[in-house]
Amino acid sequence: MANSIGLLEVKSIPLGMLATDEMLKAADVKALISTPICPGKYMIAVYGNVGAVKSSMESGLQTAGESIVSDYIINNVHESIPAAITGTSEVEKILSIGVIETISALTAVMAGDIAAKASNIRLMEIRIARGLGGKGFLVFTGELSSVKSAMNSCLSQLKESGEITGSCVIPSPHPGFVEKLLLN
Repeated sequence: MANSIGLLEVKSIPLGMLATDEMLKAADVKALISTPICPGKYMIAVYGNVGAVKSSMESGLQTAGESIVSDYIINNVHESIPAAITGTSEVEKILSIGVIETISALTAVMAGDIAAKASNIRLMEIRIARGLGGKGFLVFTGELSSVKSAMNSCLSQLKESGEITGSCVIPSPHPGFVEKLLLN
């Protein structure tokens, strides 16, 4: 059962690509992300069982060496995280929206896991730092009270460290905005 995610950010695009290959060869994991991000860094996210993700991350850390910017493993990750990262989440109805902007791509994934575990919300997307100056953001939906609860959990766990740079709750979003949001 896949229930762990490993995140690795490196400051070298060639080493990021090499690390991705080595990580996938080291263990039975699935690559969710393997892409250059702003400003000139490389982001890798792998998904699998706890032991496989740990082995894969060890290989990636060894390969990337001193080019590592940050790394993190989330065990018992919420099952909606992979689809939110890959942009394949299915959302039937949008009642209210929560948006959180983070200082880094890794923090966006952490915030998504916190939000999904804290309340009955649906993650729509976790956007990883392309064209965002290294930042990340997440968008989620649900009943207004659930969105507010998820938002409060994220803010209480991550805001003091300065990792959240902005947030908002949009109750009853306009249909024209919802249409644009679902198309992007």
